[in-house]
Amino acid sequence: MSIMEKNTLIKKATREAFGDEIVELGKKNKNIYVVDIDIGKSCKTTQFAKQLPNQHVNVGIAEQNGAGLAAGLATTGKIPFVSTYAVFGSLRMAEQIRQEICYPNLNVKIACSHGGLTPANDGASHQSIEDMGVLRTIPNMTVVMGADYYSTRKLVEQAAVTYQQVYLRFTRDAVPVIYGENEEFTIGKAKQIKDGTDIAIVANGDTVYLALEATKQLEKEGISVKLLDMHTIKPLDREAIVECLKIGKIITVEDHNILNGLGSAVCEVVAEEGKGIVKRMGVQDQFGQSAPYEKLLEINGITIENIVKTAKEMLQ
Repeated sequence: MSIMEKNTLIKKATREAFGDEIVELGKKNKNIYVVDIDIGKSCKTTQFAKQLPNQHVNVGIAEQNGAGLAAGLATTGKIPFVSTYAVFGSLRMAEQIRQEICYPNLNVKIACSHGGLTPANDGASHQSIEDMGVLRTIPNMTVVMGADYYSTRKLVEQAAVTYQQVYLRFTRDAVPVIYGENEEFTIGKAKQIKDGTDIAIVANGDTVYLALEATKQLEKEGISVKLLDMHTIKPLDREAIVECLKIGKIITVEDHNILNGLGSAVCEVVAEEGKGIVKRMGVQDQFGQSAPYEKLLEINGITIENIVKTAKEMLQ
């Protein structure tokens, strides 16, 4: 059994990765701050607050104020991570992110738990299906979602040491661990998990595991799959998508509205290149409901079975 196969038996939420990594980063660099929006327990920043109280600010239930405070900290050379739920960190703070963080090009990170459908039983009000799409349209913003615990830790670390605005999206629910702890990741560069010649699957975040399992099934049936973990949807790794066009058939998989997310970003490249076929798999432009996470994925066709079925249909 390979390291990847062993790891997929373990599940950890990527918000846990943020909580663990930000403590380590804060100890190494006293300029790293966490700006909490009063939900540190859910966003996994309580250890940071406990161990590094002089680098922690809780603004209360005031997301817009948190963004403004973070911008102010950044002007003094601090590296603030604003921590809240994805639906609030993208939509409620959108104006402040645009006007006070991205426009003046300040070194602020927006680190959000509860991305996509993983809030599950909390219902549509907490399920953030538009966040990456909204924020990728703002100039200067980088948009990232790691696939598992270890990739998320590496991507958070890289965000901290690079001067840029970054939106980091995490899951509430535990997701399978795919990578080893020594695997390397580069923001803006896709991670190729498998190489293949028949069909390309491009996934990000919590759907990478589903795409990996679908790839295994397809390969058992003699179908060669190129599988990419596109953890950064902005800047999108254009070169990696152009390479997929040598195959010509691409499936995108995401826990996000199929409008303006990963699928749309890939389609933009494909349209500009003038060749290739893309099938987008994700939230079908509809609000969620209170239901188990796996059920919500199933309602939107974000399943291993649907990836396999779609791939076979594209190859007919």
